[in-house]
Amino acid sequence: MTGKGGVGKTSVAAATGLRCAEMGHRTLVLSTDPAHSLADSFDMELGHDPKPVRDNLWGAELDALMELEGNWGAVKRYITQVLQARGLDGIEAEELAILPGMDEIFSLVRMKRHYDEQEFDVLIIDSAPTGTALRLLSLPEVAGWYMRRFYKPLQKVSAVLRPLFEPIFKPLAGFSLPTNEVMDAPYEFYQQIEALEKVLTDNTQTSVRLVTNPEKMVIKESLRAHAYLSLYNVSTDMVIANRIIPDEVQDPFFVRWKENQQEYRRQIHDNFSPLPVREVPLYSEEMCGLAALDRLKETLYGDEDPAQVYYKETTLRVVQDQDSYSLEVYLPGIPKDKVELSKSGDELNIRIGNHRRNMVLPQALAALQPAGAKMEDDYLKIRFAVTASSSSK
Repeated sequence: MTGKGGVGKTSVAAATGLRCAEMGHRTLVLSTDPAHSLADSFDMELGHDPKPVRDNLWGAELDALMELEGNWGAVKRYITQVLQARGLDGIEAEELAILPGMDEIFSLVRMKRHYDEQEFDVLIIDSAPTGTALRLLSLPEVAGWYMRRFYKPLQKVSAVLRPLFEPIFKPLAGFSLPTNEVMDAPYEFYQQIEALEKVLTDNTQTSVRLVTNPEKMVIKESLRAHAYLSLYNVSTDMVIANRIIPDEVQDPFFVRWKENQQEYRRQIHDNFSPLPVREVPLYSEEMCGLAALDRLKETLYGDEDPAQVYYKETTLRVVQDQDSYSLEVYLPGIPKDKVELSKSGDELNIRIGNHRRNMVLPQALAALQPAGAKMEDDYLKIRFAVTASSSSK
């Protein structure tokens, strides 16, 4: 589940978990939002490890510091040692050893561990608001770029030089060269993230449900989020329009609100088509506690099984047409003049605003140069022509 902050995605995630558990699925609802509210939604204490909420249902709130200590301890200790040698005291060195963005990395690693352990049939992620969630999805691409260009060569050089220079380096610098354990840790993390990417981009088992409100700014962010999710090859299978003012509300104060919502509801259905849209009313009580969440799950799913994939988007495809190929990327609502393209080696760089994807091209396209691009039916279609020189290789 994702959406703009405050739209109700945590309540939707919790209610979805309740319905999945009722259907007999062993279900975990995991909050990866640094500002956790899943425990408040269930109205019970939750921690880093899964805690039973109801039959077949568990809840957990990611503690990035615990994940860091358990998986990144050797690297953290080494960075602390380096900083202390440069004159920082213990507390400052400890704090600076936790690099920016580490909580996002550990969110991915934690998800991968739960997937590998297969303790649960359904894993529901109550993610951070859309901006942070999208940054999370870009990590495999960004990490792969750095690993291929910088880290693997550095790792090999370090393994060769450490035995030779350690006796000289430590007395001069005040700290040791990184050990194999320290050097291997980042690459091991990258391997886990790379493996998780294959799960996240498999639309037969993974999908995103976008939670939105019938408000202009929220709809615009949701539309952008839908396009950016497609950029990272992650499918959306449903849109949930939350907090619709019910018809029985007749107070004159809400007349204008209801008129505006009617227009925004129409926009949601039109702009997200063919995705299914579920509407949830604005309840008279807050969505806190199992009784309230039971009511929400009935409104959302009725007798249905929410573990199903409601719509399978094709976000990326390669089409061959006689002497040319076309790479088609699903980017709903994005005008062509907002897209920047460049190619380097076997990578195609696609940039939309602040979001960028370095896409490793299929082998059939890697040796070719883009010959044009157009936006058609919400797909960015990039044509790769087969030239005489490339066909003779």
